[in-house]
Amino acid sequence: MSSALTGRAVLVTRPAGVAERLAALLGASGGEAVLLPAIEILPPDDGAALDAAINDLDAFDTAVFVSPTAVRMANAAVSARRAWPPRMNFAAVGSETAQALRRIGIAEVLAPQGRGDSEALAALPELAEVAGRRIVIFRGQGGREALREVLIERGAKVEYAQCYRRARPRTDAGALVERWERGGIDAVSITSVEGLENLFAMLGDSGTSGPALLRTTPVFVPHPRVGEAARSRNVGRVIVTAAGDEALVEALVAFFAKV
Repeated sequence: MSSALTGRAVLVTRPAGVAERLAALLGASGGEAVLLPAIEILPPDDGAALDAAINDLDAFDTAVFVSPTAVRMANAAVSARRAWPPRMNFAAVGSETAQALRRIGIAEVLAPQGRGDSEALAALPELAEVAGRRIVIFRGQGGREALREVLIERGAKVEYAQCYRRARPRTDAGALVERWERGGIDAVSITSVEGLENLFAMLGDSGTSGPALLRTTPVFVPHPRVGEAARSRNVGRVIVTAAGDEALVEALVAFFAKV
């Protein structure tokens, strides 16, 4: 494995419980993962609505999952009450989410290749003719409406099963900022616009230098939309990677091999 990451520390901002694999890959490449979750995953406000969707699973043709977190939280909620319907079709927004489904034993997953988002999933031919089908989308509270809107336009009956909510962690980032000021953070991984905004707020709460440090450190993101948000916050170096943990590590290796 390349030694380009030897001695390099990468700030990983994913929610607790979903960063372990990336941390292991960084360690295998000689780097260090510094974990600071910028999003906290909490139970949904309305547990009764989720329970109702789970009870009604057999009435749906397709279940769509918007993220690995949606897979983890939905599977925990469903498994506590019942099994997944054997004839249900499964779809994922992106390859990482598809991998998360396969890890819980779902072999056949419809997902776009490469970088995934709602638009890429909706563009697949398997979802072109959905009139009359019932589709449930497992997601967190809030979020983008694009997928639901296009499926409804095509005649599908679409419902949300909101299986978690996101919050900004109440974490004191002061020790991290002190380390960063000493040159102890070489890159940052941010996976969502919400995580970016939360991280800016968390760093700002911990001292005036935090946001400035983020703006002058290479920031690696998995989607152009997150990159655009970072540039709008005056982040100087934004690197958009391909989807997946391996692709992120490869991008980090390639970047630091040149500096």
